[in-house]
Amino acid sequence: MAKKSIARVADASAPAPFTKDQDLLAYREMLLIRRFEEKAGQMYGMGLIGGFCHLYIGQEAVVVGMQMAMKPGDQVITGYRDHGHMLSTGMAARGVMAELTGRRGGLSKGKGGSMHMFSIEKQFFGGHGIVGAQVSLGTGLAFADRYRNNGAVSVTYFGDGAANQGQVYESFNMAELWKLPVVYVIENNKYAMGTSVSRASAQQDFSKRGTSFNIPGEQVDGMDVQAVKAAGERALAFAREGNGPYILEMQTYRYRGHSMSDPAKYRSKEEVQKMRTEHDPIEQVRNRLLETHGATEDELKKFDAEVREIVNEATDFATNDPEPDASELYTDILR
Repeated sequence: MAKKSIARVADASAPAPFTKDQDLLAYREMLLIRRFEEKAGQMYGMGLIGGFCHLYIGQEAVVVGMQMAMKPGDQVITGYRDHGHMLSTGMAARGVMAELTGRRGGLSKGKGGSMHMFSIEKQFFGGHGIVGAQVSLGTGLAFADRYRNNGAVSVTYFGDGAANQGQVYESFNMAELWKLPVVYVIENNKYAMGTSVSRASAQQDFSKRGTSFNIPGEQVDGMDVQAVKAAGERALAFAREGNGPYILEMQTYRYRGHSMSDPAKYRSKEEVQKMRTEHDPIEQVRNRLLETHGATEDELKKFDAEVREIVNEATDFATNDPEPDASELYTDILR
């Protein structure tokens, strides 16, 4: 694919319809994230999860669609709204939940909590608590991929708030100069912490943020898993073929507050309900399964029961697993 020095190179054609198996996969994966996050919210309210907790409810189609487009060896790195990203890469729900509760069996041995989990096996490089920090690190992963010539792409997620950080543009410049294989996925959920993008961003079309660096980009319906997968395939192919970075602005929406301590009074209940009713990513797939693929209500109920069992088992493990030994304070430290 030839390099284009314009902001948008999106294929105007509609994404290819999913097969029944693809829709079932997307439905199960998004449902797992939704049920996991609902349970995490409950556990936070019970005091079983401390610190900060940022839920991904509403945004599930972004990570699931991107994961369906990726190939083995591609890396993922993101910010602190990260539980959905972990689950979509295949990290065990019990390990994620145990990390949230600070237990020995957590994916960072109970020392990282909600915002700092890693899995080399799944090529997941965090969860990062510093706004925008992961963009530079994701660019570094892409530099390593280019250096090793391993054909992998770094998928670097960040939000509309982080998109205004200076280090993001330093990373863009480096990535384009060196033609690094990185796809920057901007999860625009409209509100950053609690400020509407209309009040915080002079340029609200985030797909154009790479224009001055000649990085192509496109806006994507981030509530539609088919659209996400199709855009992801275009972007990943572009980067994998040696053309350099690509920007995907995923237009999505979080149903909950920025974190569990956020009452979200900066938007109306009617706005949230309208998104839930008209654009919910899981309901879109559920309706396709019933109306297009001939799935039955009983078939889908089995998926829900399976997912709830996974989440309940993860919850039991995360509440009964021992806390780390005090000696863990002195491990995994750079000296």
